[in-house]
Amino acid sequence: MRIWGALCCALLLGTSAHAELGPPEKEALRLGFIKLADMAPLAVAYEKGFFEDEGLYVTLEPQANWKVLLDRVIGGELDGAQMLAGQPLAAHVGIGTQAELVTALSLDRNGNAITVANAVWQQMQPALAGQTGAVSAAALKPVVAQYRSQGKPFNMGMVFPVSPHNYELRYWLAAGGLHPGFYAPARGDNAGQIQADVLLSVTPPPQMPATLEAGTIMGYSVGEPWNQQALAKGLGVPVITDAEIWHSNPEKVLGVTRTFAERYPNTHVRLIKALLRAARWLDEGENRNRAEAAKLLARPDYVGADEQVLRASMTGTFRYGKGDERPAPDFTLFFRHQASYPYYSDAVWLLTQMRRWGQIPTGQSDAWYDEVARAVYRPDVYRQAAEALVAEGKFNADEFVDFANESGYRAPDAGFIDGHRFDGRRPNDYLSQFPIGLKGDERVQ
Repeated sequence: MRIWGALCCALLLGTSAHAELGPPEKEALRLGFIKLADMAPLAVAYEKGFFEDEGLYVTLEPQANWKVLLDRVIGGELDGAQMLAGQPLAAHVGIGTQAELVTALSLDRNGNAITVANAVWQQMQPALAGQTGAVSAAALKPVVAQYRSQGKPFNMGMVFPVSPHNYELRYWLAAGGLHPGFYAPARGDNAGQIQADVLLSVTPPPQMPATLEAGTIMGYSVGEPWNQQALAKGLGVPVITDAEIWHSNPEKVLGVTRTFAERYPNTHVRLIKALLRAARWLDEGENRNRAEAAKLLARPDYVGADEQVLRASMTGTFRYGKGDERPAPDFTLFFRHQASYPYYSDAVWLLTQMRRWGQIPTGQSDAWYDEVARAVYRPDVYRQAAEALVAEGKFNADEFVDFANESGYRAPDAGFIDGHRFDGRRPNDYLSQFPIGLKGDERVQ
């Protein structure tokens, strides 16, 4: 794996965080997205004129799937895109595709859920015995065992091999004692099903409900509105949100190539400025703008789902079943709780999951994780955008992190469904806690 050192940010992307921002070097931009509710910052920045305020004339283009989106950004057909948080990191270390991408903005945190088919939900009931709240995958174990005894595979869907959805689903399954399978790229096995109790495969997000209805998969992990869509159509039941698996899941990012960031530094910063304004608009006033956002996203040129289905997860609650609607003000976070800041520790967590399941086939030092995080995540660009917005009077300084004292690493966190503690500065210690998954120098046999 090729590791690039972090570049000299101040030289490449502006003389200083306090310098006046120049005009955009490139004004007309094409940005890609997938039809998910968390593409909302792009739609809001466009519809509210935030891009135009920065001198940017943006065309938003829906993409067929995450692979197509990634390839078009790398190939230059798109200037940037809503990306899975794992995509720029995976490209940097050569998982699937080798390319140099960077991100200076977390588009959102949380926003996903795991849904199972109605029949599976009914089969889980004896193990749940009236339990309420977050559902452990331990309740799924007897169902999977029954399938195995009948010689049938138990299949579930996720959106992309390096997606947070994949890692959240794997985390949930493993925490309940089910093995989600290993990858073995060194021997050309990229299916991720070695030693698996549950077989995971890729399904594009908008196709999840139909694939569930067809019986090809028994459940899935996806972003909204596709969990609520299954519920509304009577196809399945959302059993847990990613915020209940880990309360601060990194989700999507704005991804651009390193070449774009170096060639168009002012344009890059102005993109971040516009999207920060959109992110705050989405979160301000305890989600008071979310109903308007749901109406906007319901349009076919954005997500194209029913407005009420979108509202079911965007406006402060989450619907787990008919008559089972629970408060969930932080189901998707765009700006609150520093959700937009590109923390190195987010990058490290994603890398640990790539290592845990074999996509990174060999053990790496703690310093390696830090080096990769710093090469891909660009808080320096975020800072330029934030300080420009403060200087313009559009934001208050206390709405952002304390840049002078921010390390890029969140405090150690035990807010996971299994209670394990994650310290981004000690990724190998974190991996050593798991009974299921690779650690140390272990390799897939």
